[in-house]
Amino acid sequence: MKYMILTYGSQQDYDGMSGKTTDTEWTGDAFAKMAEFMNAFNKSLADSGELVETRACAAPVHTRRVGPGNVVTNGPYAETQEVLAGYWIVECDSFDRATEIALRLGECPAPEGITATAYADVRPIMDGADDIGL
Repeated sequence: MKYMILTYGSQQDYDGMSGKTTDTEWTGDAFAKMAEFMNAFNKSLADSGELVETRACAAPVHTRRVGPGNVVTNGPYAETQEVLAGYWIVECDSFDRATEIALRLGECPAPEGITATAYADVRPIMDGADDIGL
């Protein structure tokens, strides 16, 4: 079965990682360590045959939300700090295995203030309407 692992961040995180602001815990060294971890994490999933796809999302400021009445709003949004930062689609034997993979993201080096509130969601991916009751 396929599962999606989703991670989250904020515009402030993106600004800090890109060096646009120093008003964050992200430094060039912290970002480099995170990138090194993510590259190794992705390689291990590819080597195990469990990685289907992974992508990072652009900063929230580059987001558009489309709503009722064809209303288009540019991000980031005042209602929330957190936005989807990236995802992995993995194909593995069980929900527990997908959860084990997601738990490994907790090993990613990052500033302490970031890791204290970081989390990932693990969600089964449906193949069709018949899977709605998963």
